[in-house]
Amino acid sequence: MVQPNKERVAVIGGGGREAALIDKYLQSSHVASAIAIPGNDMMKIKQRKPVEIFPKLRTTDVKEIVKLCREKKITLVDVAQDNAVHAGVVDALQRECIPTLGPTRLAGQIEWSKAFARMFGIIHDLPQPEFCIFGDNKTGIDYLKSTENKPRFIKVDELCEGKGALHADNTSRAIERINELSKIQKNAKGFYLIEEWLKNSDGSDGEEFSTFVISDGERFVTLGSAQDHKRVNNFDTGENTGGTGCSAPPLVLTAKIQDSIDIIFSKTIDGLRAENKIYKGILYLGGILIKEKKGIKTYVVEFNARWGDPEAQVILPGIKNDLFELSMLAVEGNIKELKLRKDNKARVVIAGMAKGYPGNYDAVTGKQIFGLGKAMKMEGAKVYGAGVKIVDGKYYASGGRLFYIVGEGRDVIEARKRAYSAMALISIDGDNLHYRTDIGWRDVNRLIRKR
Repeated sequence: MVQPNKERVAVIGGGGREAALIDKYLQSSHVASAIAIPGNDMMKIKQRKPVEIFPKLRTTDVKEIVKLCREKKITLVDVAQDNAVHAGVVDALQRECIPTLGPTRLAGQIEWSKAFARMFGIIHDLPQPEFCIFGDNKTGIDYLKSTENKPRFIKVDELCEGKGALHADNTSRAIERINELSKIQKNAKGFYLIEEWLKNSDGSDGEEFSTFVISDGERFVTLGSAQDHKRVNNFDTGENTGGTGCSAPPLVLTAKIQDSIDIIFSKTIDGLRAENKIYKGILYLGGILIKEKKGIKTYVVEFNARWGDPEAQVILPGIKNDLFELSMLAVEGNIKELKLRKDNKARVVIAGMAKGYPGNYDAVTGKQIFGLGKAMKMEGAKVYGAGVKIVDGKYYASGGRLFYIVGEGRDVIEARKRAYSAMALISIDGDNLHYRTDIGWRDVNRLIRKR
């Protein structure tokens, strides 16, 4: 039975996504306190309720996580980190009868194995790129040399912190990418995929989006969508990252496109259940819209078995429902009772990154960050921490993606203005702050054209 101001929540993860979850759970009238494993130093700032972090624990320390949740008398665990799902944290917590939001290891395979996800897509008739799976470099390279010279993606079949998709404009570059896999894979002999790079009929790139649902294993409710920006530099150039920013809601998603998205989710959740992989938790569809001769078609780029980062930072604040109640409906199999309420504001989030990310950013680690305190005081803007250490009240860089600035407004133009106004207050010693200056550019252009 849910009790007012008595519940204790644990969130597994330590980035901006988990900071947004902690913030949202603490707004619940049912929640008295929260813990984050490992958490980050900025999670406790400006919270009216107690927050504990455990920086010495890893999200894959299964036994220690279960022990801590029992000791702290946690009444709901939200497993928000992909490697925790892969490690079986959800399975272990469920064995201890601790209510847990998140898929089991087997259900989470839809994310942690790209090969499984693509084979699943064939079996359950999901629209997706053409692909081949390889277990060694030579076979994949021989395949490329024998086929048409065209753009492709090389994708690692394991979790890679958002950096396992390598783009290649031609066969020569794709071969180079395959030879780069040993730098990414923990096991250089692991499987990888060579995928078609989907293009519009005129040869231009399609438009990507992220949609999130919450499922109780049988039914689902769509919580929101966003448009992520994965590449490290403006206008989608440079290497893929875990996400440099996003805007919500994406104006490109028409009612017809949303219907096609709903069909994909239905087939996926039903298909997993048919394979005895009951999916309870947040399911994320990374999709792409491709303009074909017969119209626009929705394709599956990937699935994630949790909230996206930074999409959570722009979708969660707009949900007016009590997050504890919402999560418990999924855990208890009663998602049909959910009546979702949203504030209908637009939001833009910008990732503040260390120069060098997603490559080597060691030279930035330990540098002081200035202006975060001022940004936190700005109206219409919110700051979520990630790779930031706080020592004697000062902020220091300790990661690649350091913090996130969220701006909100009536539309994407107003939201973006607020986010960038707050970001302008922040710097890193030695001019070591990097961020994209074009987040939300597609929807900004759409609104300008309408005007």
